[in-house]
Amino acid sequence: MSDHLAEVRVDGREVLKGHFLHAFCDQVRLPDGTTAQREYVVHPGAVMIVPLLQTATGSTELVLERQYRYPVQQVMVEFPAGKLDAGETTLRCAQRELREETGYTAREWARAGVLHPVVSYSTEFIEIWFARDLQAGERRLDEGEFLDVFTLPVHELIAWCRDGQVTDAKTLIGALWLQNVQSGAWKLDWQAAVPD
Repeated sequence: MSDHLAEVRVDGREVLKGHFLHAFCDQVRLPDGTTAQREYVVHPGAVMIVPLLQTATGSTELVLERQYRYPVQQVMVEFPAGKLDAGETTLRCAQRELREETGYTAREWARAGVLHPVVSYSTEFIEIWFARDLQAGERRLDEGEFLDVFTLPVHELIAWCRDGQVTDAKTLIGALWLQNVQSGAWKLDWQAAVPD
């Protein structure tokens, strides 16, 4: 349907091979027959989790993180997230990342969708998962990983998004999904956690 917009790789070279990022510079043929250069990063993919925590009063709060992000030189408020390991399903990755970063495990999971955070220069995709029926446990942070975990009522996260306190793209998309799920406009299909 949109094949007339496709760009076709003609040639290319590797620019960088890092620990998990891989950068390339390709020559592509444009739809009008001319050529152009495209620089992009290959990323293994990731997950983001929207953890719903029931409080003792029956209200729902969100499990969030504060983490320093070196490229932007600031502490960001984010939903828990992490990159896929080789051969790992997105649900297993979501379960692993939630446990490692926050200490929580969840009995029920629902896949919401996928987002592409930077389509102009990266292959990265982030699959969005909701988690509920949470049980607290011990965190298992990766070496060199430092973050604070906290809970926040849903309406406060929405206000932080509106006011610019939350600018992380995946967390903003998570808040969009959350609002639509809570309003009943978007449905989730819940499933049991996958055993380790």
